[in-house]
Amino acid sequence: MSEAPPSITLEAGKESIEELAEAAEAQFKRLVDIFNPKNNKLNFLLLALPITLYFNFQHSLQMAFVFSMIAIAPLAFLMGKATEEIALRTGEAVGGLLNATFGNAVEMIIAGMALYAASQNPDVVETMVTVTQASLIGSILGNLLLVLGLAMLYGGIKHSEQSFSNQSGQMNGALLVLAVVALIVPSAFHYNGGTSDAVMKLSYATALVLLFIYGCSLLFQLKTHVNEFSSGGHGGGHEDPEMSIKDAWILLILATVLVGWMAHILVHSLETTVEKWHLPELFIGVILVPFFGNAAEHFTAVLVAGKDKMDLSIAIAIGSSVQIALFVAPIMVLWGWVLGVPLPLEFGLLETVAAFGSVLITISILADGKTNWLEGVMSLACFAILGMAFFFA
Repeated sequence: MSEAPPSITLEAGKESIEELAEAAEAQFKRLVDIFNPKNNKLNFLLLALPITLYFNFQHSLQMAFVFSMIAIAPLAFLMGKATEEIALRTGEAVGGLLNATFGNAVEMIIAGMALYAASQNPDVVETMVTVTQASLIGSILGNLLLVLGLAMLYGGIKHSEQSFSNQSGQMNGALLVLAVVALIVPSAFHYNGGTSDAVMKLSYATALVLLFIYGCSLLFQLKTHVNEFSSGGHGGGHEDPEMSIKDAWILLILATVLVGWMAHILVHSLETTVEKWHLPELFIGVILVPFFGNAAEHFTAVLVAGKDKMDLSIAIAIGSSVQIALFVAPIMVLWGWVLGVPLPLEFGLLETVAAFGSVLITISILADGKTNWLEGVMSLACFAILGMAFFFA
């Protein structure tokens, strides 16, 4: 059998190289389009990323702190976009696990970075632990009162009354009550005479129980009772992917790395910002960090409420709170254990009361399966009162 002439082999190799180059160029253009502000207005905030790097290089830590928080918002949106694209191709079980893992990845990265910084510098342990605990509580408050309040207000203005299926809301409400009880018990145990060591042991054991409950809830929703939750308005199975699976993974990895970079700068500049601007640590942790970290989720929940999709809006807000309470908080407690940084589930009195009150108000508002703009105003008013309390604390 005769061999192909060298000229033909070289030509075939040249064509394959050109095809690979064209494919790489096309892939690069698709990724650039994802970051294009014309396609998503939130991408304008990506300008905060190079500004953050500039101020960090100039050692202007207060400004680096501000712009790192702003830069995290669009990066969180891109992480969510990539996760949704991957979930569309992997099926409900794997997609649900990805959403559970990356849905609150920003909070996990910031809190994880803060605890790592505390493990490296004993002088900042108290500040970092306080901010980490506050950010966990703040994410719950922000989702239940701010996000849901804005969604009910915006949706109520466009539609006089909105109805939703309260099947998933009832279960998530029960999970939130369980989580709040888990936050109250260590505090009550301590006030009843329990030592700090005993409180930490109780926190570690409680964290493992909460993770077990969260795993059971995922199994319940995604496997054994999936039909009961398929009518929640998500519509994921009817959507067509907008990017290839490879592009989605590249975007997810890139956005996660950039979030980690911004979180590192944010944590590094946190102590200086607290000292120079005299901002309360609780206010930064409860209000500022969760607000920017969850900005993309806030935006999505409010928009879909305006389209009369309150099932989806409520699922985003309450589902995210459940993830924080039953997944992120326990993971951070155990991560602190690994690093040698004590992070108990014993929160301050104000934080505990705020969490319990927000869960109680949300469950009361959603009990009848209907929402209106006044209920949104009520939630926002409660969030404003708590925000002022943390500012003056």
